[in-house]
Amino acid sequence: MIKNLIRYFKSIHFTKAILVALAMVTPVLISIYFFNSFEVGFSIALGAILCAPCDVPGSLKHKFYGILTSVVLVFVITLLIGYFSRTLPIVIPLLIVLVFAVSYISVFGFRASLISLAGLLSFVLAFAYESSEITVLEHALYLALGGVWYLFLTILTQLSLPQVQTDYLFVELLYKTSEFIKIRGKLLVETNNRNELLDANFKLQIEINELQETIREVILEKRLNSGFSNRTRRQQLFFSRVMEIYELAISNTIDYDKFDALFKDHPEKIDEFKVLIFEISDRLAFIAKVVLKEEKLTFNDNFKVLLKKIQNHIDIYKVKVGLPESREGAILLLNFKAYQERQVSNLNDIARILENYSKNNKIRGIKDAEQFITQQDYDIKKLKANFSFKSPIFRHSLRLTLTMLIGFLIGYAMEMQQSYWILLTIVVIMRPSYGLTKQRTVQRLVGTLIGAAIGVGIVFLTQNTMVYAVIAALSLIIGFSILKQNYRNGAAFITLYVVFMYALIHPNVLMAIQFRVFDTLIGAALAYAGNYLFWPAWESKNIKEFFVNSINGIADFLKQIDILYHEKGEVSTAYKLARKETFLQVANLNASYQRLVQEPKSKQQNIVVVYDLIAICNTYLSSLASLGIYIRTNKTSNVPKEFEIYVTHILSNLEKAVDILENKESNINLVHEDLDKATKNYENDFKSLVSQRGEEIKKGVPISNEMRAQLHETKLIFEQLSWLFNLSESLVKKVKRI
Repeated sequence: MIKNLIRYFKSIHFTKAILVALAMVTPVLISIYFFNSFEVGFSIALGAILCAPCDVPGSLKHKFYGILTSVVLVFVITLLIGYFSRTLPIVIPLLIVLVFAVSYISVFGFRASLISLAGLLSFVLAFAYESSEITVLEHALYLALGGVWYLFLTILTQLSLPQVQTDYLFVELLYKTSEFIKIRGKLLVETNNRNELLDANFKLQIEINELQETIREVILEKRLNSGFSNRTRRQQLFFSRVMEIYELAISNTIDYDKFDALFKDHPEKIDEFKVLIFEISDRLAFIAKVVLKEEKLTFNDNFKVLLKKIQNHIDIYKVKVGLPESREGAILLLNFKAYQERQVSNLNDIARILENYSKNNKIRGIKDAEQFITQQDYDIKKLKANFSFKSPIFRHSLRLTLTMLIGFLIGYAMEMQQSYWILLTIVVIMRPSYGLTKQRTVQRLVGTLIGAAIGVGIVFLTQNTMVYAVIAALSLIIGFSILKQNYRNGAAFITLYVVFMYALIHPNVLMAIQFRVFDTLIGAALAYAGNYLFWPAWESKNIKEFFVNSINGIADFLKQIDILYHEKGEVSTAYKLARKETFLQVANLNASYQRLVQEPKSKQQNIVVVYDLIAICNTYLSSLASLGIYIRTNKTSNVPKEFEIYVTHILSNLEKAVDILENKESNINLVHEDLDKATKNYENDFKSLVSQRGEEIKKGVPISNEMRAQLHETKLIFEQLSWLFNLSESLVKKVKRI
């Protein structure tokens, strides 16, 4: 409990909440104390909070331009609405144009969507502006000043505490990777609920890939902009090792049905692997605690014991089952053990990095680092390209505009006291996807009701304005710090903040709570109905695009593995980029599926087939990662022509699948006899090696390293190729059904 509380205070979310509170409270106190004016300070504070959404983890450059763009947008929108908010014939066209245009800029990506949110919030709050003390122009200027003030605090914080953001991101990545590995361990032994465990893994892959993208942006751009410091070197090396652990975890691809059949009578062999995998998972979580300075770094000696136990079990298995029956199972277990040994090696490397054992001259920068940063395309042509009903953002912009217009007219017609709260609720709840909007609606309503109930209870207990001020300040900090992790509870604290801030200005706080709840109910209902009725972008219609991107990524990754197998040597930048892109595209596909399952059952078209295809794409990723790691980390022989035949057939099937998804005619026709010959040749080569080894056993000759390597390479690569081809055949059949 105490550790969790300390961790909460150390989190980047709490730091940001303190920053927001400081950015708001400071101008208000200065304005009241020195200028005897609350409204000037309040306008500056409001400008700070409007620009705060753009302060998300990332490079300082992106934060700077994101917040600065928000400042300009907030100023312009506040000025326009402030002058025309009472003139209905002008404000309605303004609402339509501004809401659509501001929400439409989300086509430029995640940070652009946060700038859009700042603009929409300023649009709504401009209707709340009522002052006889300062003009609309002055109010807009003070808002801009507040944004610049928040920008200054953000830059100051990041420059003075550069490690806080990076450490937080690494800790999150370590914990989620640890959880991912633990699930992989459970998959070995829990035969009944594997689908549930795989679903959990899919969700984690989405979160892990998002974190990896953010960390790349932070540490690689730091390297490009400010040189190659020792700290940056260690961060890059640390990140590469965690990435390697994640890739190895994914690449431990297993045909679970075959695995179960092979070791049905020998479950103890699998249990030892589970213990080892859990130990690796726990070690990653321990390293996260070391980064948080909750634990002191120690080196783990358990791994040697566990690996020795596993080797003993493999030896016993070979004796118990006997040759040649045990050969397939023994090779599988030995390969699996080799993966876990590399995991342990990576963990030891991470420990050395934390202990500063790595010398500067041993740490090299990431080659072509700038290519690994996902560059956001801000070309104006993107606006034109998305200006159609095929674009989910275009539909969302239209949907949001119409819903906001309805909300505005309802508030105007009913002459509500704080009708802008309806629009505010619509803005914060409504999202491009139906599932997220539905989830946000429920959480927002529950959070608002909880906050309102607590507020009423406090009002009945005391009418002390000092108590209200303290509660408002604490609610602001807590609400902002937990909003991302727990939207419902965050909404409850934000409601408390709004209620008691209003209570400091107007004495009738119970009336404020009543209107807050009533307007939130109306806004939530409109947001939910709008997403269902107005040009809904159901995920079943969009998921084909994610399948196409994933399959194309898989094909490119396979081509790079083919090149690496031929050329040997150092891994090329093209290989690493193809691998990164495949991981990202499959994670995007998983995210699309998660949105699909949140939609109404009637809209979940071909859900069973879609799930099968998701599983195939994830299995493809695992198998390719496994094949790539084997080729990278082992001395391999010359590439046989049979390998090329298999690769050609697999790529042709992947191309067919893409053509079907894009409704194109496919003219690919390969001769299957070539594949049959390649299969026979691979089988004969393996049989020949087995026969040769059999003769050696009869003569009492111990197995040589060369023979062991040949057996492993032939068996592993042939099995992976066969599996990849069968998956590609299944992929073609199933995409025809969607």
